Amino acid sequence: MEEDNRHPLLSRREEEDHHQSLGGGYGGKPRSTSFTSSFTADADDIEPINDARSFFKEFSIETKKLWYIAGPAIFTSVCQYSLGAITQVFSGHIGTLELAAVSIQNFVISGFTFGVLLGMGSALETLCGQAFGAGQLNMMGIYMQRSWIVLIVTGLILSLFYIFAEPILLLIGQTPEISKATGVFCLYMVPEIFAYAMNFPIAKFLQAQSKIMVMAAIAAIALVLHTFFSWLFVLKLGWGLVGAAVVMNTSWWFIVVAQLLYIFSGTCGEAWSGFSWKAFHNLWGFVKLSLASAIMLCLELWYFMALIIFAGYLKNAQVSVDAMSICMNILDWTIMVSVGMNAAISVRISNELGAAHPRTAKFSVVVAVVTSFICGLLLALLLIVSRNQYPAIFSIDTQVQNVVKDLTPVLAVSILINNIQPTLSGVAIGAGWQAAVAYVNIACYYVFGIPLGLVLGYKLNMGITGIWYGMLAGTVLQTGVIFWIVYRTNWNKEASLAGDRIKEWGG
Repeated sequence: MEEDNRHPLLSRREEEDHHQSLGGGYGGKPRSTSFTSSFTADADDIEPINDARSFFKEFSIETKKLWYIAGPAIFTSVCQYSLGAITQVFSGHIGTLELAAVSIQNFVISGFTFGVLLGMGSALETLCGQAFGAGQLNMMGIYMQRSWIVLIVTGLILSLFYIFAEPILLLIGQTPEISKATGVFCLYMVPEIFAYAMNFPIAKFLQAQSKIMVMAAIAAIALVLHTFFSWLFVLKLGWGLVGAAVVMNTSWWFIVVAQLLYIFSGTCGEAWSGFSWKAFHNLWGFVKLSLASAIMLCLELWYFMALIIFAGYLKNAQVSVDAMSICMNILDWTIMVSVGMNAAISVRISNELGAAHPRTAKFSVVVAVVTSFICGLLLALLLIVSRNQYPAIFSIDTQVQNVVKDLTPVLAVSILINNIQPTLSGVAIGAGWQAAVAYVNIACYYVFGIPLGLVLGYKLNMGITGIWYGMLAGTVLQTGVIFWIVYRTNWNKEASLAGDRIKEWGG
């Protein structure tokens, strides 16, 4: 059965006026929004909210829309994140050297590639989301094809990091044995790069249409198959790292092929009308937007990776690095919630701006921030309550446990802030502010946060806690600046700019 081609729960009056709704209603043709210099909001936008009853009514409606996207997005992220974790678990059963090789490839080489390509693919969240909101479905497939071209070329460049992984690791001080083992494993993992390059645009293309459930189902199947075949090839058949690489590459390509079959089967309607030479038009403009998205995301990812690097230069480096790694693992898992909300608010903002619904877009931000704050607060409180118990789960070393306990209050605050910050970043992506936020990230993270952390950690002898205080201060400042930008935003103007962007990129 062909899936409906519009957002579920999206129209405020879908019962009596479904043919005018955002995605065209049930079986209706998507409407095209026209913009003029004197912008006028679409009649289907929500009414101004002037009392508590209206607020809570609209809050309930918008919350359902957000979680319809966020819930499956969180599940998909967890499944895909677990692919690398499972490969590491099975590699640990081969030997210490093999585990080190897989871990470095996963966190350093692949992590860098993943961040760059995911960031560049995020440009599609702005374009596809706004095109879908405006009913310009025919352009969404072309945007995806443009993104494939840009990301595949980028993947060819990034493959050099895989090919020359051994000398790069030796250059930064890694041991010869680990560098050699990691270098060999990286060569086997080159196909993974191009799976990323294909997958991220597909994911943004499907997310923009709220076709999230199919992504979650494919990710779940991939995880189950990945676990079984990792056991079979790595342990049972004794293929070692070669088996780990074969299974990892195959799992990512399974996700890509399954999603492509879903798209090509006609379930996306006008959003996919086949391959087109239009994909090669305006590529340089697309590259610039993709680079801005990549810089914005990578600056955030590398900021937290720097914590572990700086911890390695402290006096008691091993304890500091172990404690920091435990805290970062906890932070990574809790951030999964905010990753889902990031995807959801990006889709909601881009769709509503494209549909000329500025009031709905603004209210979506309010609901997303409040929801993220509540989720972050609950997770932070859970961590505080269990601060004397949870460190023992990760380490038997009492020194490490005590450092983790000492870091728990700042970790709890970090969890709270890092549930709000990605939500605001999602707003920026949905509105197309990637370049501006990249500058904000440089100033707040690298000009303010890291230097402050180094001064507190080394000069004032506060150790790992001081480094984290400085990094947290940078995150708080970045969140505050983005919040101020969002607060001061003229959403009518943003909706008008979305219309201009649709016209420009539709060329």
